[in-house]
Amino acid sequence: MDILLFILGIILLIGLVVVHEFGHAVAARRNGVIVEEFGIGFPPKAWGRKLKNGTLFTLNWLPLGGFVKLKGEHDSAKGPGTYGGATLWVKTKILLAGVLVNWIVAVVIFTILALVGLPKIFPNQFAVNSDNQVINSNIQAADITSNSPASKIGLQPGDKLISLAGEPIKSAETFGDQTAAHAGQTVQFMFEHNGKTEQKMVTLNKTNQNGYLGVGPAEQIAQRATWSAPIVGVGVTVQFTYETLKGLVTTIADLFQTKFAQAGANVAGPVGIISILHDSSKLGLVPVLFLIGVISLTLAVMNVLPIPALDGGRLFVTLIFRALKKPLTESREEAIQAAGFVALMVLVLVITIVDVRRYF
Repeated sequence: MDILLFILGIILLIGLVVVHEFGHAVAARRNGVIVEEFGIGFPPKAWGRKLKNGTLFTLNWLPLGGFVKLKGEHDSAKGPGTYGGATLWVKTKILLAGVLVNWIVAVVIFTILALVGLPKIFPNQFAVNSDNQVINSNIQAADITSNSPASKIGLQPGDKLISLAGEPIKSAETFGDQTAAHAGQTVQFMFEHNGKTEQKMVTLNKTNQNGYLGVGPAEQIAQRATWSAPIVGVGVTVQFTYETLKGLVTTIADLFQTKFAQAGANVAGPVGIISILHDSSKLGLVPVLFLIGVISLTLAVMNVLPIPALDGGRLFVTLIFRALKKPLTESREEAIQAAGFVALMVLVLVITIVDVRRYF
């Protein structure tokens, strides 16, 4: 089951990029810009077919998302049906359409989760108090270190942690202190596996090098709504958008102050996302969907930033040249976007190195 959920998560991750590009394509067609190709995955092409509207639909071998190719994609392009020949307002709508779609996807996912049980990760997380019910509140094993005391007694990811040495496990935050207090001791440990309570004697490690018990705890609190689920979906998305922007500001401030370790702790690259998705798949469908919703929201926020090679950056460059009343030539635009892309790839590489050191 874990593998199936992990595969589902990967498919949904790819789908987030596809719907982002689909947003660009729909906005372009609605505003008279010709969509020459819409591809799922990246070339080389595996299969393609010309649709009735004239767009070439392709499936490509590299399953890393998707892309949309517009006629006359450079800002300086001229002629009917070209992106370059469109008005500034039309270009703005096309560039921000992908951002809007990812934001709406997050709203839909959080609305669905609000109906079945939305994880609570902030103390003041948005909810309609008159239609809010806490349906789950427990501490679960998120990940287990191999050859640890926990693994030797058969503890599995997703198992509910009940008590240690007769003391109830009340929160993930205090769990570390509980295990540290009994370092090197053999104590009674109670947990719930597949709905059945189990009681085992376990000898904790003497040091915390790999964890005294070898368990990474996760606090699971879920809230359910009924009629207010769509309101909760929007409210939570707005709240998470604010928190994401605040986190980005903190990360940028850390980078400027050369606090690279702190900055690295606030972000995750491809390796980190896959690792987190892998851990989430062990806990069930709801954590996987919640993670996909958060990533969709993060894609929306990141793509609106004024960074060349991203949607917001491309719009920002266009606006700057309009304000300066200078032509944005094809060669100049390509140079700016290429520089932005290289900088972005360097950043991804650095974050990936941090992720590898963090998770492996």
